[in-house]
Amino acid sequence: MAEFVQGMPCWVDAALPDVEAGKRFYGELFGWTFTDRGGDRLPGGRTRGRSADAYSGGRLVAALTPKSDGRMPTVWSVYLATPDAPALARRITESGGQVINAPLSVGPAGAYAVAADPGGAVFGLWQGGERAGFEKHGEPGSYCWTEVYTRDKERVDAFYEGVFGFQGTDLPGIASEDFRMWSPEGTEPGESTAVGGRSVIDDSLPAEMPGHFLVYFCVEDCDDAARRAAALGGRVRTAPYDIPYGRIAELTDDQGAAFAVLAEPAGGAGPGTARDDARAPAEGAEGAGDGEEPEKPWPHDSPGPVRAPDTGPRNGSGEGPAPGA
Repeated sequence: MAEFVQGMPCWVDAALPDVEAGKRFYGELFGWTFTDRGGDRLPGGRTRGRSADAYSGGRLVAALTPKSDGRMPTVWSVYLATPDAPALARRITESGGQVINAPLSVGPAGAYAVAADPGGAVFGLWQGGERAGFEKHGEPGSYCWTEVYTRDKERVDAFYEGVFGFQGTDLPGIASEDFRMWSPEGTEPGESTAVGGRSVIDDSLPAEMPGHFLVYFCVEDCDDAARRAAALGGRVRTAPYDIPYGRIAELTDDQGAAFAVLAEPAGGAGPGTARDDARAPAEGAEGAGDGEEPEKPWPHDSPGPVRAPDTGPRNGSGEGPAPGA
């Protein structure tokens, strides 16, 4: 069973209006296969729709979950590992964050909670039991990185570095001082140990854009993944461009959930490569290849970078999706 240190992303899921449509989209895009679960009764006589566990090469990588309320966002969410979800939830509240869904057991699989940082970015907590998290990551067809985007970097940096013990490193060379990498407590901070990052929503983007996490998936060919996503009904939010850690593009699926893809350079040289359990690309500055014309026209392309997944509180009723739910 994979081991995830505290604060390390260990699970991702997408809350979608139509799980069957999501299976078709991601099955074609990433080659995922699926098994269904759930459909159980909820308090008040409601029935939860069936979720789908996603597999790449026979290994668990993610889940697609039905939105129980149409007002909830269509979004990819990331869960951070913890050995003690109740204690971490208390620390989140004490540090200026918000616990949206209090820790809830999902039987032997583990326990989860949903929280928001002081800037409003929503994330999950996962206390693994029989299910530690995803079984494949940092390889094509699976999760490889996440970043939180915020307008309040001072409060958000203090929050994550205080709550999770993250050690911050400003990314040298390719990004402004407004990008910071985080390494788990007890590690030597830097690119080889980074498990996530923090970027800033600047004044060039709409004032209503909320704080949010962006989830990255590894692919063999970034340009091909962007073309296929558009052909499947998705949208290319930011056309593929190069950074020192590979080639990235920001996309949405055919239901509006935002995510990014990364094709690592030969040899996988990039932050996090020194650890099997932390593969971490990092986004470069806006001008690092961004805005250049791609070799071929991009269907559904936006005029410039748009980094605003439709985020918000996942579910205030305590029934949000979780790795084992």
